[in-house]
Amino acid sequence: MAAQEVRTPVRRGRLAARLAGIREITDEDSASAAFLLAATVAALIWANLGDSYEAFWHLPLTVQIGDYGIGMDLQHWVNDALMTLFFFVVGLEVKRELTIGELTDRTRAAVPVVAAVAGLAVPVVLFLLLNPSGEAAGAWGVVISTDTAFVMGALALVGPRCPARLRIFLLTLAVADDIGALGVIALFYTDDLRVGPLVFGAIGLLGIALLRRLAVWRGVVYFLVAAATWVAFYESGVHPTLSGVLIALILPVYPPRRSEVERAGELARAFRQSPNSDYARAAQLGVLRAVSVNERLLRLYGPYTSFLVVPVFALANAGVVLSAEAVGAAVRSSLAWGILLGLVVGKFVGITGAVALFTRMRPGALPPGLTLSQIAGGGALAGIGFTISLFIVDLAIPSPTLANDARVAVLAAAVVSTVVGWVLFRIDDRRRGPVPVTSRFLPRPVEVGRDHIRGPVDAPLTLVEYGDFECPFCSRATGSIRDVHAHFGDAVRYVFRHLPRDEAHPNARFAAEASEAAAEQDLFWEMHDQLFAHADRLGEDDIYGYAAELGVDLERFEETLRTGATRLRVVDDAVDAEVGEITQTPTFYLGVSGEDLLRHTGPFDAATLIRRLEDARRRGESGVGAG
Repeated sequence: MAAQEVRTPVRRGRLAARLAGIREITDEDSASAAFLLAATVAALIWANLGDSYEAFWHLPLTVQIGDYGIGMDLQHWVNDALMTLFFFVVGLEVKRELTIGELTDRTRAAVPVVAAVAGLAVPVVLFLLLNPSGEAAGAWGVVISTDTAFVMGALALVGPRCPARLRIFLLTLAVADDIGALGVIALFYTDDLRVGPLVFGAIGLLGIALLRRLAVWRGVVYFLVAAATWVAFYESGVHPTLSGVLIALILPVYPPRRSEVERAGELARAFRQSPNSDYARAAQLGVLRAVSVNERLLRLYGPYTSFLVVPVFALANAGVVLSAEAVGAAVRSSLAWGILLGLVVGKFVGITGAVALFTRMRPGALPPGLTLSQIAGGGALAGIGFTISLFIVDLAIPSPTLANDARVAVLAAAVVSTVVGWVLFRIDDRRRGPVPVTSRFLPRPVEVGRDHIRGPVDAPLTLVEYGDFECPFCSRATGSIRDVHAHFGDAVRYVFRHLPRDEAHPNARFAAEASEAAAEQDLFWEMHDQLFAHADRLGEDDIYGYAAELGVDLERFEETLRTGATRLRVVDDAVDAEVGEITQTPTFYLGVSGEDLLRHTGPFDAATLIRRLEDARRRGESGVGAG
């Protein structure tokens, strides 16, 4: 017995490591979409080979403790119990995005949030046009949600040439979409609400919050309280998977504090110097406190939900009988056509139309590199509802015949949406031509007030650099920039944008974020010069030392870095670089201010840059464009 207790955690650790390994060596979205697709195909094949599919998933299973027991068939154990982990991870992601992610910036989030709201509402309206009453009308929730994993996988396969901005847009939209879908499930798909068990569920949630406040770290305690909370929700009539969402929203998320990270390092050093159980426990708790529980649980459970839970859900729910009779029934079903219309047309019209209207009212709302034609393709892909759609089919449609019609429509909508998205992306790529314009010209025009500009903002010439503070070539280029300024004086403005190359320069991203934190105190260029002057010494302690030398308010500096306000700015510059197909640093763009700036190729010594800028000035004076 003791041997079993030792081996079990080892096996679980190996499984977690293997799943995490898949995530490390592949694109996670594409890999999880591949697992999901494989499970879906397996379910379809299995369901059409005979009666064993239905027989297996409807096997009854009862879990009994004393006189109390819960009995369901295997499919409902998957949908009601196993999927709680999926909704828990969704809740963690929503909490993270609302607290320190994309949704913290109202300006950045405005367009995708508006698109998500329209993408929820328009499909429902179209569905209800075909199903205004009767048993089918209650299934309107099937058309509200978008399957993030499938959409990201489809985007990787059929997306546009430069999908970086569209990917960020769709991910932000997906978070807002998830919030709406969870709200719909909680409010509209709860039957026979029983207040007594719901009160016990609320007590369980308070227990989770109390455990966090008391700094209880043992996972088994949380598991027992969470399991009791799930049972209470199950008995209350509220769908029990929502307990996972609410528990996730209770758990705190915060960026690491430097003092806590340093304390964890001190405790680890103490354990290394004098290994004992007390120091081991202190070091473990120090590390756990330094990283928010939200981040740790996302890292732990993300692979399980992506590569196990959701594929098993698909295997249990996507097994649609595709006989001539079943397909014929679906073709004649207003429910199936309502779902197809809602997902394929409703998502496309809602998302694309909302963005078109919003950008007409607020020109410039879309980031550079993201076009309405790309959003149209993304809006088409958003018609892949799948996971939540199949989930709501199980909640909303008691009739097996109608449920089969609905599942056929959900699968058909996924295929049609992917094909429509592919067509729209290919039309857009063809319209843009074989050579992306962004590969020759500056991806995003210089913006006074946003870009870091050295020199007069209205200077007639502009030189833009995409650079990396740890790159030795960028460090040498700073001398060339000084010589360029000395030659042109106030006739040139120099703009610096970030492109940290993480794979080659592990300290570059933190250095870039530190320069932005200094910019919050109007010390960007001073920090810029310090970082390049010490490009070979850019550890965290080194950078804090340079900040102190510059007279930066260190408490404010650390808080700016900790809250991640600077991270989004660095990510923005890096995404611009991806749109412009910039792969190395330094990369320069130059030309006459107010015109398209051309990418500079070749040497970047001062004499070459001066000559190119002089050529640009002569072309500008003669009225000849950059070509």
